[in-house]
Amino acid sequence: MAAQKKKKRTPAQAIVNRRASYDYSLSDELLTGISLTGVEARAARDGRVQLKGSFVTVRNGELWLNNASFSLVLNTKGENVTTVDSRARKLLAHRKQIDEIAARKHEGMSIVPLRLLTKGRHIKLVIALGKGKKNYDKRQTIKLRDQQREAKVRL
Repeated sequence: MAAQKKKKRTPAQAIVNRRASYDYSLSDELLTGISLTGVEARAARDGRVQLKGSFVTVRNGELWLNNASFSLVLNTKGENVTTVDSRARKLLAHRKQIDEIAARKHEGMSIVPLRLLTKGRHIKLVIALGKGKKNYDKRQTIKLRDQQREAKVRL
């Protein structure tokens, strides 16, 4: 019986929430840690995380990542079962940073996750403060992007 070769996957260096820059005008960024279990960490390193539609809340003086989808591969009795878990996960930051973000949130800003960084030993999440765009702002963003693309093609 020949030994099967395992496929080497190139791990995802960063999982990006591309929708965030379209829906929000972003300002201050903050690099935070994230509290994960073993299978969640493996899913993050393999790039099986979806940040689209996720958001950060402040509860009891702590930051929580909500609605981020982790595709977990559970190995039970020799079978691999894939499930999607979107429970809230605790973010790790300094008290001063959390207080500053909470104060800005009360002013009407939203806290949006931008990137999940998996390079190196630790898994980090980059969050940013953002103000929601109106529909006409989104159309303006699309128009500017198209103009820049056309100008780039002409050169």
